[in-house]
Amino acid sequence: MAFDFHKDKQRYFQMQYENSKTYVLQFVQSAFQLPENARVLEIGSAEGGVLKAFTELGHQCVGIELSPSRVELANQFMAEEIAAGKVEFISRNIYDINPEEDLGFRFDLVILKDVIEHIDEQEKFIPKLKDFLAPKGKVFFGFPPWYMPYGGHQQICKSKLLSVLPWFHLLPSFLYKAVLKIFGETPKRIDELLEIKETGISIERFEKLLKLNNFFVVSKTFYLVNPIYSYKFGLKVKKQFGFISAIPWIRDFFTTAVYYLVEQNPSQQ
Repeated sequence: MAFDFHKDKQRYFQMQYENSKTYVLQFVQSAFQLPENARVLEIGSAEGGVLKAFTELGHQCVGIELSPSRVELANQFMAEEIAAGKVEFISRNIYDINPEEDLGFRFDLVILKDVIEHIDEQEKFIPKLKDFLAPKGKVFFGFPPWYMPYGGHQQICKSKLLSVLPWFHLLPSFLYKAVLKIFGETPKRIDELLEIKETGISIERFEKLLKLNNFFVVSKTFYLVNPIYSYKFGLKVKKQFGFISAIPWIRDFFTTAVYYLVEQNPSQQ
């Protein structure tokens, strides 16, 4: 059962904007004082809702999004901000962009909100982020850990049962695919879910990749109840219990979202 907000892009844009303004922006500002007129990049910017919270503060924003149709919607939803020169949306592959040559500058903040878990070759992608960072720049990551109850994004399933069935995405791939077929999921949806199974990332693997690439954690928050769930499902946001957050691997199964703010080793800048 795909939820209504998956189809209503205007509503989804508004959810992303409100979540960004209330939770993402607050998290970033609690650990990092953005310069006045900071340059902010979002990779995987979708319809632009996350960036809207930053344009309201006068920051200069750029959104990079692979899907041309989503960029088209972003251009519609953010038409006033675009006309005012506050934001620009680009439909290109991140690997095809040289920030200084193509954009003319690097960024004080790079945002990846619900994106890293969809990216192939994360070990190649994370070091690429350094090319986009200005000196002392930071990267925000927000994502659902793979092992959490709905880390497979099964809420997009057509089947009402599968859309609310926790942890079944952890089945071996051949069993997972068989279950999806039995419950009538389309080949396109099955391919999408199997792709997420390939790219989903755990907290432990994420932190290992940060360390390998000389990124340091400035701040992090784990959520028992993902902030976006307050807008999607009317649930009360709740941070993860401290003792659970401190237990590697166990925390992955019960943490529905993590927020990280990271920076690179000053010697690497």
